[in-house]
Amino acid sequence: MEIAARIRERAPLQAGRTAVLLNANARQVTDQVRRGLSRIVPSEDLFFSRSPDEARLIAETVVARRYDTVFTGGGDGTFVHWVNSILDGAERLRAPAPTFGVLALGTGNAVAEVVGTRGSDHLQHLQAFLQGRAPRTRRLDLVACEGRRTPFAGLGIDAAVLNDYNWLKSKLRGGALDGLGTGIPGYGLAIALRSAPRFLLERRPAYCEIVNTGRAAWRLDGRGHPVGLPVGPGELLYAGPCLMAAASTVPFYGFGLKAFPHAASRAGMMQVRVAGNIPISTLLANVPRIWSGQFTHPGLHDFHAERVHVSFERPIPLQLGGDAEGWREELGLGMARPVELVDFQPPQPLPN
Repeated sequence: MEIAARIRERAPLQAGRTAVLLNANARQVTDQVRRGLSRIVPSEDLFFSRSPDEARLIAETVVARRYDTVFTGGGDGTFVHWVNSILDGAERLRAPAPTFGVLALGTGNAVAEVVGTRGSDHLQHLQAFLQGRAPRTRRLDLVACEGRRTPFAGLGIDAAVLNDYNWLKSKLRGGALDGLGTGIPGYGLAIALRSAPRFLLERRPAYCEIVNTGRAAWRLDGRGHPVGLPVGPGELLYAGPCLMAAASTVPFYGFGLKAFPHAASRAGMMQVRVAGNIPISTLLANVPRIWSGQFTHPGLHDFHAERVHVSFERPIPLQLGGDAEGWREELGLGMARPVELVDFQPPQPLPN
């Protein structure tokens, strides 16, 4: 029923004025991409940001001009930045929020996976939309974290791997091995050289408690079905050793990694995933199953929840939308107001 409701929510897309916002510093925003975009997008609707201050001014301009649709070009971090800047500006001016589109021009492209734009066909997707050949939108629920909106956020090993990836990328940048420091090879090297050895040397995972602070939450089995009694407000979802505590409203992390296979199956709820006492050797031996979202283990715990409060016994690295955000001992995660996304996925038949 929840999935059917989400499919029915897809609405006809109204034509209107469109802006395209790109991170000029992104590696995939090449001269070729710039020239291609300039041929199909009017110059006054095409924006390149080179600094946070410039991005803030662009967001204010976009809101003031009342664009109907805004395409962001970059990875998930770029999407998160633009969505927050534009929605904050729209709230200040009491202006309607635009529909968002995503061009996969970054490293992690989890949102692009959801709407079918992952790949190198950036210009084709945008041109299809401008010509009326992407006629649907879909609702994307978002996670609220420290006053920001994001598709996913996590504390623990996922954020630690991201920190290690950024470290490796900075070390190899500009050298003969530059290409090995980005994308899937970069993440693989970061895990092999830093993340896995560090976790193998640690005595034990940090102790963690997760409290339900919203409406009734549910434990999920390996297929994503609710099991047992609901977890009421103020009750513990989890208490114990924890390698990762993360929440998401999208199934993917990027590169096709289906880290949250049950994230999109219940509207208005996020999937909370806890990796408890799972040996690192087990995780490394099951990378293909983890990647496809098929990995199960007694130490892997899944929930559907509206809001939770996470606390650790010591500071743990945090990632928000795929960007490293320092370290936290506690964190609140909850549902944020959804946005509308241009959807390039082919329509799916409704169940009988």
